[in-house]
Amino acid sequence: MMRPAIHWRRPLILCALFALPLAWAPLDAFSKDHALLLNASPSLPNWAFWLDKRAPIERGSLIFFEPPPSTLVETHFGPDPQMFGKRVLGLPGDVVSHEGMDVFVNGEKIATRLRTTRLGIPLRRGPAGTIPANCYYTGTDHPRGLDSRYGAIGFICAGQILGSGRAIL
Repeated sequence: MMRPAIHWRRPLILCALFALPLAWAPLDAFSKDHALLLNASPSLPNWAFWLDKRAPIERGSLIFFEPPPSTLVETHFGPDPQMFGKRVLGLPGDVVSHEGMDVFVNGEKIATRLRTTRLGIPLRRGPAGTIPANCYYTGTDHPRGLDSRYGAIGFICAGQILGSGRAIL
């Protein structure tokens, strides 16, 4: 005669109750430095990203940050905009310059600015000059992406950065 499955249930429950507190601390520590992000913006080609709050930031890194408060950001994204994700195109010490609507980092053209948004709102030129310590110049391949090309975003500095990410889907 076979024993019912209930016979195995008690040891499994006891093991789970014992293991849960042991696993909780490492999982909690991991979750403080990592996150799964879903993208709703067409300015990045992927829709899912893995965020690592401790990853080093280098040229080409994808960083996620809180946009600076500005009327333009609020107009497009509401009074409490979500985080932005952009590529790092300029590092501290690099030199940003503008020639007409073209934007350069260390003399290399990286982007072209637009005069207005799709809604006809004028776009101010972004910062020029040497990128300060702990700040970055960000951009996207999307021609209408709101990034460091424009004064509403400007340089992205350490206090705004949530972490570096990589596309997973």
